Amino acid sequence: MTIGVDLGATNIRVGIVEGGVIYRKISEPFPYDKTFEETINFLISTIRRLMNTNIKGIGIGVPSVVDSRKGIVYKAGNVPSWKEVHLKDILEAEFKIQVRVNNDCNCFAFGERYYGECTPYRNIVGVTLGTGLGAGIVVNDVLYEGLNTGAGEIGLVPYLDSNYEHYCASKFFQRYKTTAHIAYLRAENDDKEALAMWEEFGHHIGNMIQVIMYMYDPEAIILGGGITKGYKYFSEGMNKNLANFPYPLALEKMQLLISSKEDISLLGAASLIP
Repeated sequence: MTIGVDLGATNIRVGIVEGGVIYRKISEPFPYDKTFEETINFLISTIRRLMNTNIKGIGIGVPSVVDSRKGIVYKAGNVPSWKEVHLKDILEAEFKIQVRVNNDCNCFAFGERYYGECTPYRNIVGVTLGTGLGAGIVVNDVLYEGLNTGAGEIGLVPYLDSNYEHYCASKFFQRYKTTAHIAYLRAENDDKEALAMWEEFGHHIGNMIQVIMYMYDPEAIILGGGITKGYKYFSEGMNKNLANFPYPLALEKMQLLISSKEDISLLGAASLIP
C-alpha cells in the first residue's frame, strides 16, 4: 500500500492506494496563505491520519517547479511560503518511509496511463486545462521529466501576443471579463455570445494540440481539468482547426480523450512509489 497526495489549486487530497484502488481518502481545503510551519504541519497531520504499518511509501504531486530527484519544491505559486521546500527530506524524516515528489501535471499523466483512459497506450500526453495550462508526458510507459522536471510546459510556449496559457486556460475567459464556469452556464442557456466564446477557445485548443503532435507525435492526448466540462462547446472549434493539420493520417491514428476519474492525479502520485 502507498499514500498518494494531490496538492491541488485549493484542496488537498490524500488517499491510501493499492492496485489502482483508493481505500480511504481525505479531501479538504489546504491553508495556502498560512506560514511555512503551519502549512507543513497541516500536510504532515493530514498524512498521519491515514498512516499505518502497511504503507511502504508516499507519492505527492505539487503544482510547482520540482526537483523530482531530490524532492525539492521551488516557488509553489499557490503556497506563498513555499520558496524552496525540501519536501522529500521533511516527510522521510517524519514518517521513516520512501517519499517521491513530482509536478501535479506529471502525476495526472502518469495516473491516466496506468489507471485512466490511456491504459491501452504507451506514449501519451496529459494536458490539464484549469487555472493554468500544464502537461505531463509518458514515453514507452515511463514518465518523461526532462533535466529539471520541466518537460511538457506547453502553457509557456509563446503564442500570439502571449503564450498558450493565456489562451487555453482560465485566463482566456478573463479576457472577456468572465470565468469558464459562468461561460459554461451561459452556453447551457444557449447564449450566443458565450457559444462564440467557447468556439474561439476551441480554436486555440486546436492550435495547442497541433503543437503537441509536432513535438511528441503521441498515441493519445488526454484533456483533464475543470474547463473540460465545457468540451461539448469547444470541441467544434477545436476540430475545425485540427482539420487543417497537414498530416491527416497521424491525426486519424491519434486518440483524443477526456479524463473521467476525479482522483486520477492522486492515483498517479501514489504510483510514483515503485
